[in-house]
Amino acid sequence: MRTILCLICSNCFMTYAWYGQLKKDTSHIPLWQLILMCWGVAFFEYCFMVPANNRFAIKEGFSAFQLKTIQEIITLTVFCAFAVFFLKEPLKWNYIVAFMFIAGAAYFMFYSPSK
Repeated sequence: MRTILCLICSNCFMTYAWYGQLKKDTSHIPLWQLILMCWGVAFFEYCFMVPANNRFAIKEGFSAFQLKTIQEIITLTVFCAFAVFFLKEPLKWNYIVAFMFIAGAAYFMFYSPSK
């Protein structure tokens, strides 16, 4: 559970670092300053990502494939909420269908047929 909580926190910082500047016009900010600001936010992403992918994931028994799948589901969920509530973009039906296919992939990643 610590892995998932850290991944959620990490993705909140990552999403804001990558896409937060889309909310306002940043064309007047020199590129190098924009990069440094984004790296400053991304630092906190790594403060949560590193323990989630190393210490906690190993203790909680996730395989590398499972960990990556969890990461992608969390990334898409956080981004979806960010795009709708922060960037005020519409959530279209085809986005939801695509997300359902990815959720289906996660199901099969964790599926373990009984012998």
